Amino acid sequence: MTVTTPSISQNGRFEPFELQVARGQIFGHRTVKVFGYNPDIDQTRVTVWPYTGIIPIPQTPIQYKVSSSSANDTAAGTGARSVYISGLDANHAEISETVTLNGQTAVLTAQYFLHINDAYVATAGSSLGAEGDIYFGDGTVTSGVPATVYDLIKLDYNQRITGSYTIPVGYTGYITQGQFSSGQDVGSTSVTGRLLVVGLDGIRRAAAVVTVNNGVASYNFHYPIAVQEMNTIEAAAQGSANNNNASCMFSIVLIKNNGEL
Repeated sequence: MTVTTPSISQNGRFEPFELQVARGQIFGHRTVKVFGYNPDIDQTRVTVWPYTGIIPIPQTPIQYKVSSSSANDTAAGTGARSVYISGLDANHAEISETVTLNGQTAVLTAQYFLHINDAYVATAGSSLGAEGDIYFGDGTVTSGVPATVYDLIKLDYNQRITGSYTIPVGYTGYITQGQFSSGQDVGSTSVTGRLLVVGLDGIRRAAAVVTVNNGVASYNFHYPIAVQEMNTIEAAAQGSANNNNASCMFSIVLIKNNGEL
């Protein structure tokens, strides 16, 4: 039996509001932290995720094909055996499911997803994690890689590291802080990071811009940036030269809209 320790503020003493939100004690409030990483930033703007180009957003919800680049990521294999996915449906309402893997052979999700907001390895064999990249996509699957990749779990992370999150219907998201960093194995070039908000019209609008050179930029929004329901927050990067890497983090407080309280 799980016992929840009461907040000290419930006993008339002080406890930070942020901690109470993180503990699930403030009705209609919850926090989300999004991390992203891209090991190959060149001179064309890309999403901060461990794949190529700008992350695509389906126009209509689809049953994702879930597959791995390794044949060992299967129901009885030594690698990942199942993955958990959470995201949004056609109405931007939150849905989730667990998918049992079948190696390089694609398995369809039972539900139709419009966006993926989180994914991680749920169960694994003796490797205690995935032995390949696990893809969520559509189209012809070749050696475990779908023709269109909508998201993925990169090998050795066992967790989605994609700098993108879509606000569920019924909520407003408030970006409270973020961080962007980049570097190069050899040399020193600047990399520009953008925090973008993608509306239902598909237009990517800049909410913040930073430039770093083998360093890190942190930003705290004293007045948080409000992002309306069904809009997507996305991190992107572009180098002044090729062969950079970049990572990002942003924190969101989700608050139920007035009509939902």
